[in-house]
Amino acid sequence: MFRRKRRLPFRYLEPAFFGGLLDDPVLFLRIRPLKRALLFDCGQIAHLAKRVVKPIDAVFITHAHMDHIMGVPTLVRHHHASPRPLDLYGPPGIADRVKHLLGGYDWNLTEPTWFTLRVHEIHPDRICHYSFPGPDGFVQRSEGAEPRSGREIWSCRYVSVEAELLDHKMPVLAFRINEKPQFAIDSGRLAQLGLRPGEWLRDLKTCAWKGHSGHEVVVPVQDAEAEPFLPGDPAALYAAIRKDQACASIGYLCDVGWTAENRAVCEDFLEGLTLLCCECTFLGSDMAKARASHHLCTSDVNELAACLLPLHLLPMHLSKSYLRHTVDLYQEIRLPVETALIRLPNHIVPQPLSVADVDKWLRQ
Repeated sequence: MFRRKRRLPFRYLEPAFFGGLLDDPVLFLRIRPLKRALLFDCGQIAHLAKRVVKPIDAVFITHAHMDHIMGVPTLVRHHHASPRPLDLYGPPGIADRVKHLLGGYDWNLTEPTWFTLRVHEIHPDRICHYSFPGPDGFVQRSEGAEPRSGREIWSCRYVSVEAELLDHKMPVLAFRINEKPQFAIDSGRLAQLGLRPGEWLRDLKTCAWKGHSGHEVVVPVQDAEAEPFLPGDPAALYAAIRKDQACASIGYLCDVGWTAENRAVCEDFLEGLTLLCCECTFLGSDMAKARASHHLCTSDVNELAACLLPLHLLPMHLSKSYLRHTVDLYQEIRLPVETALIRLPNHIVPQPLSVADVDKWLRQ
């Protein structure tokens, strides 16, 4: 529930958090126009329906602790018979972790139509690429590396994903997901350039925004006696007349230490978010445990929220040591008035079965 009623203002994204407050963190983002999805962290996911898992195009792993990566074999099980490749992004060393996860299975019945798992390691200065072809039994192959000059690691027409490396006594990734601007024209800029609106804007959208090269754009001008002109660079023309837009964004921050270096990166990287999904593993009274294990506590989250001012905050990944005291987390969260709190139930994952449960079914 929200602290106050407010709709998440996303145009292209439909976020769903498939873990409870105490479950493994699993953020699912459906890209509505594409009917495809992104997954952030991949711990326990056996409770997800196959129709949820199948549209996933890319998985983003913060680090290789079990509760963040153990679901990769489940993803492979759901995807293996499809020819569509699946991309996995993670910190340095993630390819070897995937190799060992998949190397524990026998792949003697592979088929030529199976998918390829593509793994991308995010280093400070480069991105290393690996492939695990299904028809070859998911044997690791190096596909080279490319220089890394910015934060963006994945993109489509509607959404981009950025990453930064942080410290958790090991390299971990934080992610920022940005919606891209829609096609929109500033009528004031249009008038300043002496241009009239019309069907040519539809052609400009096809050429400049959708990226269809070779499409002709003929632009009429205000003066009826003047000749229409063909712009040399439709993309530059669109840049001159497009409307400035504030786009929604999501931050995903999980398992980081509250160090000066991490704080500086977060303050620069996660400012101005629509939604911040942020770990809050310990209560403020257990700050010493948070520091020892390189996690965040409620006082750290409060300080971070006051600095970043997200529109919404979703605390997650609370330690199971607070099983009977989860309400204390929300009592200790103190957010700015600009930020609405999103509360999770303790568990979304179904409760495990006991011998008594099975015995009851057998007796029935």
